[in-house]
Amino acid sequence: MGKLVFSVLMIVIWWMLHALQMDEEVAMQTVHEAKRAVDRAAHAAAQQVDRDKLEMGIISIDPALAEVATLSYLRNNLSLDTQLAPLPGSFLRDQVEVKAFAIINEDESFPYTYRNPLYDYEVTLRRPGVVLIAHVKYPRLFGVIAPVEWDLKGSAELVY
Repeated sequence: MGKLVFSVLMIVIWWMLHALQMDEEVAMQTVHEAKRAVDRAAHAAAQQVDRDKLEMGIISIDPALAEVATLSYLRNNLSLDTQLAPLPGSFLRDQVEVKAFAIINEDESFPYTYRNPLYDYEVTLRRPGVVLIAHVKYPRLFGVIAPVEWDLKGSAELVY
């Protein structure tokens, strides 16, 4: 009888360890996919040239177009709706929050160092660029690990 109870307990422990490993692997896949989406969104925003200023020889990012591009890339790459809430079939379950979105334009002197102590982020830009910080929550599969949330940071410069 003791061996049977021991065997059942070992099977339960093995299942929990297996669930923990699966949860951790899916969490890593989630953070990598979300980080790629944030990087792509920042890059897309940084490429939105202000054509009116460009005609005057000033290289600048159009803030309105940059914001639209950022949200569009986040929605498309993370399967989100217009409120940044996950669509059916998305690997996320909670709404994505844009915590910081900064456009560093020609009115700054370059190289420019962007600092955000709240999110412990610093980046040096050599030309006009965009900084994006988005908050993503991991939808745990089994509830074996504690809730996991990330502030994913991305930046990009205008390429010309």
